[in-house]
Amino acid sequence: MPRPLVILLHGTRFNARSWDAYADLVDAELRAVDLPGHGVRAGQPWTTDAALAVIDTEVATAAPDTPIVLVGHSLGGFIATTWAQRHPDALAGLVLVGAMADPRRHRILTRAYTDFAKLLPVVGPQRMASIANTVLRVMGIRGDAIPDATGYAVAPDAWHSVVAEAGCHQLPDVTCPVWLVAGALDQLAIDTRRYARACQDPRIVVVRSATHLLPFTHRRQLAEVINEASGVVTAVA
Repeated sequence: MPRPLVILLHGTRFNARSWDAYADLVDAELRAVDLPGHGVRAGQPWTTDAALAVIDTEVATAAPDTPIVLVGHSLGGFIATTWAQRHPDALAGLVLVGAMADPRRHRILTRAYTDFAKLLPVVGPQRMASIANTVLRVMGIRGDAIPDATGYAVAPDAWHSVVAEAGCHQLPDVTCPVWLVAGALDQLAIDTRRYARACQDPRIVVVRSATHLLPFTHRRQLAEVINEASGVVTAVA
């Protein structure tokens, strides 16, 4: 049986480099990808179908019978959920990190993200990136994990698609185990238990003191979850 293939999806404005540190922490074949408008796909427009096609391409490269584990943080988690909804029997594991907020239930939270996107043309991507990166550095993010302003170009369209499509209603038909990973201080984990009730086989992991930046600040804890997902599917296989 082939080793599990773990496909890693980054959050808004980040890119595949977000996951570089996980190569030494996860015992599986890792494939970190850039979503449209980010990283090597800078300049490409964002649509949900384009983002899903990125995942399709990676899945298509896997050898027959390879267990696929999909891991997504924030925007990547919402896209991972949509992919799982459209392919409910295709995954061996789904790991959502800070992507458990249902836009239909939280108008104020939703407005915070959509209004932020509306500010981008006014403030400008470079200035917005400078402000956001200052916050990231204060929170301990360093080096290549600090993103440039590239991904801001597609942020309005990306979050519009999340608001229009995302929610726990996407999960009831997904047959694989679903790990719902939340920082205790993560605003986008507000509906974790509601998401869990929608899953056939949920596993909730809450990391104390972690924020929405959990994949950067608590790598070992998240790597343990990814290893568990990969190990479980290996055992089942």
